[in-house]
Amino acid sequence: MFARISTYQTSPNTLRNAPTEEIITRVLQLPGCKGIYYLNSKESDKALSITLWDTEESMVATRQDATRIREETSEADKTHIVSVEEFAVTANSLNT
Repeated sequence: MFARISTYQTSPNTLRNAPTEEIITRVLQLPGCKGIYYLNSKESDKALSITLWDTEESMVATRQDATRIREETSEADKTHIVSVEEFAVTANSLNT
């Protein structure tokens, strides 16, 4: 599994604390996308999105589409994209 982590700077002008259902659906429809998390800091003007991918090839193949969605969302929500990084997931566990 692989992860793309985007860091955003938020501000008092930021319109939403999470992506819309439409944005979530668009991301989840990208080939190979296994999930999305959105995290908002309560202590700073920072937010993160984490998307999970079944293979590195899927993650790489969706870079352009993901960039377009990220830029559209950031502009609409009045956030600033600070960074985008990609990682191999080397451990994972969720209590369900």
